[in-house]
Amino acid sequence: MPKQTFVWDPSRREFIKRTSLAIGALSLSAASYTRAQGANSRINVAVVGAGGKGSSDTDDTARAGGTIFALCDVDENTLNSRKQKYPDAQTFKDYRAMYDKIGKDIDAVIVATPDHHHAPASVRAMNMGKHCFCQKPLTQSVYEARAMRKLAKDKKLATQMGNQGSAGSGLRRAVEVIQSGVIGNPKELHVWSNRPIWPQGIDRPAGEDAVPASLDWDAWLGPAPVRPYKKDTYHTFKWRGWKDFGTGALGDMACHTVNMPFRALKLGYPTVIECEAISDNHDETFPKSSRIRFEFPSREGLPPLKFWWYDGSPGDKAVKPYRPSNDLAAGIIEMRGDLPASGALIIGDKGQIFSPDDYGSTFFLKLADGGFKAASSKVQGKDTEHEAIRDIPQTIPRSPGHYVEWINMMKGGAPAYSNFDIAAYLTEIILLGCIALRVGTGKRLDWDGPNMKATNELSAARFVKREYRKGYEV
Repeated sequence: MPKQTFVWDPSRREFIKRTSLAIGALSLSAASYTRAQGANSRINVAVVGAGGKGSSDTDDTARAGGTIFALCDVDENTLNSRKQKYPDAQTFKDYRAMYDKIGKDIDAVIVATPDHHHAPASVRAMNMGKHCFCQKPLTQSVYEARAMRKLAKDKKLATQMGNQGSAGSGLRRAVEVIQSGVIGNPKELHVWSNRPIWPQGIDRPAGEDAVPASLDWDAWLGPAPVRPYKKDTYHTFKWRGWKDFGTGALGDMACHTVNMPFRALKLGYPTVIECEAISDNHDETFPKSSRIRFEFPSREGLPPLKFWWYDGSPGDKAVKPYRPSNDLAAGIIEMRGDLPASGALIIGDKGQIFSPDDYGSTFFLKLADGGFKAASSKVQGKDTEHEAIRDIPQTIPRSPGHYVEWINMMKGGAPAYSNFDIAAYLTEIILLGCIALRVGTGKRLDWDGPNMKATNELSAARFVKREYRKGYEV
């Protein structure tokens, strides 16, 4: 009998209302995060990086119950636009000046800047005792991830990283199904992305252009080394591929695509990381396409596991992006009908689970012994799961909303599902791949996770912690 599959889609399941989130890895009680404000108190929020993703972060936090007290952005045009929606908010171009002036009046911050500002802006606020929502990737370096994780714990702050897929019922159901043992012992993980969709694999352009009157270029550079402004090169969206400002396709997308398997497979520190292949090599930007291998030891009753990351845009005619092998692709096509531009495949000794999107919101299951091929369906007008997973119990409470979790945590509720205790761990592991990329192809890194160092490759040390311009130190 041929191997057969079914697909599960969370749109067929209702969210379960609840007042807390279960996070097994946390040792701190929810009450330890409670601040002076009561359950109905006003929560004043300052926004660092008001445009782009910061715009929706601001709006979603306001809808969840936060009061937008201040807006900070290096671009005056962005500030003026957002001020129209939040006319009572104070405005600033430099978050350091904002913290100095109104720090005593704010309870929390949203940080939605380019990656190189994430840790400097967040750490400064957290040191003042402010709760923090920071966009993904949480930090630009391994050192920063470790520092933010510790600081959040020491200060007992309510935190959340902006990988919103964490709130999806599909991701949580996938974690439950995998941890139930349906696919047996997981041995391999393959994750790929259609990024970059921004300029990458390029060199720095020559010369410089006049800085727009609306932009504070020095504040935009912040902790990064000074360089000339070039029109349509860095600000607003094209900074992600530059090593001084972003973390490339891996740093940008793996906080989404690796989020579900990271949780389901209980991934801790890898013992080996190696960049196996890249499409091109440039001093200042990440490559157009890459393949990176991580090796994880046995953990919590699970066997050793190898994880491959692949990236590259199918729409870039200058490169053939790296992807899983033809054999693996054939199996995915058998499950889904095609090989999507991004996805996550977990291979166990009894079957496979495949999620064809960036957030783990839907998944397909293929059992090694075959036996069925069916989609979830409606029975008497109600959504239902296939019998293969219907009896697997729900162990993870469903979310009232990604931003509601953060607001609730400030009010003494349970820790948010992507709070820094787990989000910083995920980010740190992902950024090890960026270190491998920068060290070079074919250079195996034997990794000592607790001590943040490669025991066999001294050149990796300079990528663990970056240098900062004065005034932006972490």
